[in-house]
Amino acid sequence: MEDDIRLITINFSLSDLKEVAKEKFGDMVKAVVDVEKEIMAIGGELHADEEGFLLARGSKQEDLWGINLYVDLEYPDMVEFDSMINIRPRQNNRSQGVEDELLQKKILGIVQKLIGQL
Repeated sequence: MEDDIRLITINFSLSDLKEVAKEKFGDMVKAVVDVEKEIMAIGGELHADEEGFLLARGSKQEDLWGINLYVDLEYPDMVEFDSMINIRPRQNNRSQGVEDELLQKKILGIVQKLIGQL
């Protein structure tokens, strides 16, 4: 449901992220990061919902990567690269993870920039 999805473009507090986690999964928030625009969508039931949310707002599919944020873990351990939307053979990513280490670092940097108190 798009009503639950939040667009994060500037500093979002860790305490607010924990509140979002409580709404759905308890200790985890699904997120999709746009590595080009350096924004992310959070709070969806599925990564695909957040992906659609960002696509409807002008993001390009090849720039979107799904992650899980475990709010009770320390950064960077809180970030799990695991989503069905990440399976992209045409971009040399054949798993649910993010196989490119440089891309992982970029995603981690965006998460750190957008989520305060990490």
